[in-house]
Amino acid sequence: MIYLEAMKDNKDKLGREIDINSIDRNRLKLNASDLPGLVAYATNASSALINPEDEGKIKSKALRAMHQQTAKQMDQLMEQMQPLIEQAAKLKKRVEVSELIYGAHISFEPMIGETYHLYQKENEEHLLSIIGPDEWGSNMPYKSWVASVELLADHTWEVLD
Repeated sequence: MIYLEAMKDNKDKLGREIDINSIDRNRLKLNASDLPGLVAYATNASSALINPEDEGKIKSKALRAMHQQTAKQMDQLMEQMQPLIEQAAKLKKRVEVSELIYGAHISFEPMIGETYHLYQKENEEHLLSIIGPDEWGSNMPYKSWVASVELLADHTWEVLD
């Protein structure tokens, strides 16, 4: 009742003068709601506490989760690719050794399914031999052993070592 009397005199509860012209009526209209549950702030003392979310914090959490998930997927892809990478490396070595063999001196006709040994001579030429590197002992007449290979049925070479 005291409040109504104060309002008649354009005074607040504490008896201070209220300047009616300084009140932003449009803002008051926006803050008024028929459905108080839809506003972004508590509408009475018993309302649930509503804390505004920090947009930067939300984005940071989402970005971190996205990076973790994509890193996990990249690790899975790398794990799946590893056998293919190893196969490609073996195939590359097979091609390189086969090219060396077909450019090497061969003084016999290689037989399918047999093991042969490729050596490099002092003059950088290559030679295919039936004698393995361990059979020479300390008297190996070549600069280095390159690879041991087996001739396959399709006349390609499989690198054994």
